Amino acid sequence: MNRNEPEPANQQRETVERELKFPCDNLEAMRERLLAFEAERLSAGGAEENLVYDCEGRLFEKREILRLRRDRAGWSLTFKGSPTFEDGVKIRSERETKVENGDEVHAILLGLGYEVVKRYEKKREEWRLGGVMVALDRTPIGDFVEFEGSGATKVAQRCEFDVEQAEMRTYLDLYEDYRREHPEAPPDMVFS
Repeated sequence: MNRNEPEPANQQRETVERELKFPCDNLEAMRERLLAFEAERLSAGGAEENLVYDCEGRLFEKREILRLRRDRAGWSLTFKGSPTFEDGVKIRSERETKVENGDEVHAILLGLGYEVVKRYEKKREEWRLGGVMVALDRTPIGDFVEFEGSGATKVAQRCEFDVEQAEMRTYLDLYEDYRREHPEAPPDMVFS
């Protein structure tokens, strides 16, 4: 492509995810706090299902994630690079695109040698406060609040979270730790 030509409209760009996650024992109080701050509610608590793929452990080894998600907005395919941490904030490259037919993308990934290694579900309610996305997540192992964006630290502190107490683990890591303590738990983090 000639450098002077505009990029095609459908071309995806790599973004950088900046995220803080905290356990939350009272999502209703958090919702009230967001309302008091005049945050914009983007979506009600909708269910989502996530399929995580790997090929011979290569992605897992580098702490990368390849995920196919189905939620109220449809299907999306996401690749997340290896995380780094800066003052408690998890930072990683992220590429995501909407997918018209998730079943076909699943078949393509399987055909390329990937396999589903984990599944997890959650119910997510999304808000925006300034330029920061705030997600209220209900999971089979508890409730969490995520702050995502360049101002994540400031908004988390405004919502009375101690940034030094941010959860560094992914939902997959959290569930593996949960399973060690609860061996009777199913292999995937799903609602019964």
